[in-house]
Amino acid sequence: MPETTITELNKAGQSVWLDNINRSMLRSGKLKERIELGLRGMTSNPSIFNNAVSKSNDYDDEIVALSKAGKNVMEIYDELTVRDIRDAADMYKSVFEESNGLDGYVSLEVDPRLASKAQETIDEALRLYQKVDRPNVMFKVPGTREGFDAVEELIAAGVNVNITLIFSLDQYIKTTDAYRRGMKRWLAAAGDPGIIASVASVFVSRVDSAVDKMLTAKAAEADEEAEKDRILSLKGKAAVANSALIYRKYLDILSAGEFAIDGKQGVRPQRVLWGSTSTKDPSYPDLKYVTELIGKGTVNTMPDNTFEAFLDHGEAKVVLGPDVSAAQKVIDDLAGLGIDINKVTAKLLEEGVVKFEQAFDSLLEAIQSKMVAP
Repeated sequence: MPETTITELNKAGQSVWLDNINRSMLRSGKLKERIELGLRGMTSNPSIFNNAVSKSNDYDDEIVALSKAGKNVMEIYDELTVRDIRDAADMYKSVFEESNGLDGYVSLEVDPRLASKAQETIDEALRLYQKVDRPNVMFKVPGTREGFDAVEELIAAGVNVNITLIFSLDQYIKTTDAYRRGMKRWLAAAGDPGIIASVASVFVSRVDSAVDKMLTAKAAEADEEAEKDRILSLKGKAAVANSALIYRKYLDILSAGEFAIDGKQGVRPQRVLWGSTSTKDPSYPDLKYVTELIGKGTVNTMPDNTFEAFLDHGEAKVVLGPDVSAAQKVIDDLAGLGIDINKVTAKLLEEGVVKFEQAFDSLLEAIQSKMVAP
């Protein structure tokens, strides 16, 4: 494997995954090439699959064939996504084996329309787990109240889980609690701790998008120029500060040995994964949500453009650690302006669930439009 900025980041303690999947990259050799450059995993979601199906012809022939075979739209969706996930998991098999199960995972989202239905989420995840039949696949469950119940049950059943749509520290704490409860039950049933892995997917850039709008509005209301400047100086800081506090909690849990359930060895720490790490504001550096969030024991899942940018001019320098005084000051300063980070993140969670539901519906509509008439 050649030495690249991606492999340097991996060596610094942060694994690089790709936040994208499509049939073209699987069949063209593009994914294989990126794995050789240091890519160590992959995540997907309804928006990604919607783009893959609706904006290409890669799936058209299979959709027509499955439609002619009598499959309905949900069954076709199932076949398309499971095939891509299996193929990608097989391509990451060497990474999975060489890392002893640390990396090499591909994530598949459970139907987001079940986000408020714990038992249905569990049933669907278990069905997909059986159908995909690969040890290096994680099943994505949202960090909702019902989602945490599902996470515990799935971990207790020996299923790898990627808890997604995490925005707040409170969500993160509940995520780790659900993981540890599930793992405790798995161990009590004589399960092998070494075969289960989990990540807590913290969405980053959306926090700044929301808070920056609020700061701009407050600055417009300020009477004095100095006060306006002070308010605007907080733009672009909320997301990283919020993430830094979450990472500090991860370090606290790790140092307390809380991932060693009942003293059992071999239990994998549930790693923090930074998601939504492309830069939405063009005035910010293109690698803002990578370079400012490099911490040991974490994952950054990058969209294609961010991956290519880091490959081109990224710098693998660890910046996250136990000192969160600067991060806490940002959160406190925002609170002083009446911006409650907990209220912001709660709204982002609600919006995130809706966006994934809408993307899933759009994906089904795209498949429907390509099916042949019965």
